[in-house]
Amino acid sequence: QVQLVESGGGLVEAGGSLRLSCAAPGSIISIKAMGWYRQAPGNERELFAAVASDGNTNYVDSVKGRFTISRDNAKNRLYLQMGSLKPEDTAVYYCNAEVLSSGNLRYINYWGKGTLVTVSS
Repeated sequence: QVQLVESGGGLVEAGGSLRLSCAAPGSIISIKAMGWYRQAPGNERELFAAVASDGNTNYVDSVKGRFTISRDNAKNRLYLQMGSLKPEDTAVYYCNAEVLSSGNLRYINYWGKGTLVTVSS
């Protein structure tokens, strides 16, 4: 069983920056795609940034140029550098990964429990 663990959330003023991290402890053999989702109150959870195992990244338009997703394959970690934060970025941020772990024969999709990011105006 793999439990993704996010950290780095908190309260920040509009225009500020924040860095989120996601750790994937456990007996991991390989990780394919990794991504960051967020869910604002009353909204559905949305994927807004993703990174493939080869480092290729994709973003939704609302975060392009402000957020940077990256990963450290050696440490099985995922990062999100957020800048020029806006009040509408306020949400619970979730880490997601497709993981092949010891004892399993296929990749399984795992989630973290989320970390709250609050941007004040």
